[in-house]
Amino acid sequence: MAYQFDTLKIRAGYNPAEHKQSVQVPIYQTAAYEFRDTQNADGLFAFTETGFLYTRVNNPTVDVLEQRVAALDGGKAALGLASGMAAISYTLLNLAEGGGRILTTPYLYGGSFDSFGRIYPKFNIHIDLSPNIHNPAKLEADIKEDTKAIFVESVSNPTGAVADLEALAALAHKHGIPLVVDNTFGTPYLINPIKYGADIVVYSATKALNGHGNLIAGLVVEAGGFPWDNGKFPQILQEEYVLRDRASGRKRSFLEVFPDAPFVTRIRLVYLNYFGAALGPFDAYLALIGIETLSERVAKQVSNARKIAEYLEKNPHVEWVKYPGLKSDPNYTLAQKYFPKGPGSVLSFGFKGTVEQSGKFLNAVELLSYHVNVGDARTLIVNSPRTTHGELTSEEQQFADVPPNLIRISAGLEDAGDIIADLDQAFKKAFN
Repeated sequence: MAYQFDTLKIRAGYNPAEHKQSVQVPIYQTAAYEFRDTQNADGLFAFTETGFLYTRVNNPTVDVLEQRVAALDGGKAALGLASGMAAISYTLLNLAEGGGRILTTPYLYGGSFDSFGRIYPKFNIHIDLSPNIHNPAKLEADIKEDTKAIFVESVSNPTGAVADLEALAALAHKHGIPLVVDNTFGTPYLINPIKYGADIVVYSATKALNGHGNLIAGLVVEAGGFPWDNGKFPQILQEEYVLRDRASGRKRSFLEVFPDAPFVTRIRLVYLNYFGAALGPFDAYLALIGIETLSERVAKQVSNARKIAEYLEKNPHVEWVKYPGLKSDPNYTLAQKYFPKGPGSVLSFGFKGTVEQSGKFLNAVELLSYHVNVGDARTLIVNSPRTTHGELTSEEQQFADVPPNLIRISAGLEDAGDIIADLDQAFKKAFN
């Protein structure tokens, strides 16, 4: 039976009969797994039998999380990792291994933006930040012979730029490259990027996917069906001794052995195995608990975000508001297409006052929490140019559309009236 989203978020990837009839997913807090016998060991290492070898590579609790998120996103397979940054870095390394380019947008999380310029070129992977991400016709001119992927956020951090995924997917596929979408702000509840042509979806599960600010985790989801044998990705086709047919000794490729999910499987057996950003079973368990209330949490957060944005639009101490759920926002039309349930819980606004007054405002909030996470059950506030995007130079911040007076809010689950009242009293203290 094909279950709906709210059933999958509770049930997908888990059969109690396979876990001593435990109603809740058990936490398999173990480093390794004993083989039944030598035949079982041979089958696991030859990939003719499924099972678990070592928790750095796979774990039963993490496996349920991977299956559940893959089901929610409509993907063939998923891989759990120790952080969202691990999900991004392993994905890009796996795509451009040995050298290549990734085409992306300046409208990104500050850590992504900064790492793209500082880290990847040292591995002969060059990131092209194009301002044409919202104009696919112009963006096509930025695709080079060695471009390996287009990378975007479904809705950007912190400015709420909505990516035209269908147009970007069509452009990427025209040039034989995948579309990679960071759907951290969107979550599979608000948008399914694979439905619009994305080939790989990455998450910081730390954020709204889990929703309680109590873990660090990341995920990579593979849609399945991308033509990895088109000549642009020799690493996927490289015959590996570790994948050899044990009967004949013939070396095989990831595409041959894992035709449905060669990309995430290669990350698992190469980058996760040897670089080691493993997701622990307890953190996977926390993520599963968070996902069980994903729909209810995010729906309430979207409602609160819209009310906060509407309040800020009318506030005389606010220069501008960026939230794609507002009709005044330039991303509103795209948001209506891709985010019919609402464009997430994060919004930003321009503080109309001095730096000193902005500091007084942030120090005056009582209910809101001042820190850098998003997607939490609590409402969070932060001055992004000095924190989450503080690694960027003033020129880079301008390029990324992050002006000095930007303040970001992640709407939580409190009463919207209480959130607005706290903002109102903080504004009054700042301008008294």
